[in-house]
Amino acid sequence: MKDCVFCKIVKGEIPAYKIYEDKKYLAFLDINPYTKGHSLVIPKVHYRWTYDIPDFGEYFEVCKSIALKIKKTLKAEWMMFLTLGWQVPHAHVHVIPRYPNDAMEEFEKLEYKYKKGEMSLISKKIRNQL
Repeated sequence: MKDCVFCKIVKGEIPAYKIYEDKKYLAFLDINPYTKGHSLVIPKVHYRWTYDIPDFGEYFEVCKSIALKIKKTLKAEWMMFLTLGWQVPHAHVHVIPRYPNDAMEEFEKLEYKYKKGEMSLISKKIRNQL
């Protein structure tokens, strides 16, 4: 994709603080981090959504490996993975180290309230598609 910021990072047209790279994937520090060490893991080939990536399991194994290295290096308490997808139209996983009192509480307050009977209906609809 011509105007994709992540594709430009892959091509070296935009600088990034790379922390991992192989033939298929690239990981770099997020320029707008939620916490210290917050990184993004992207496929080098442009896919819009993470679920479009043919080797989805391999992609998440790479994310896991990177997360464990970040956790050890920065002494994070635990790691969080987010696949939000609306900020940049290129598949990406946020790998976010979590620390005591790291101010992520506001993000964690996001919550949806189901109406009575809605959970049953939705679970049946999804099961019927599997």
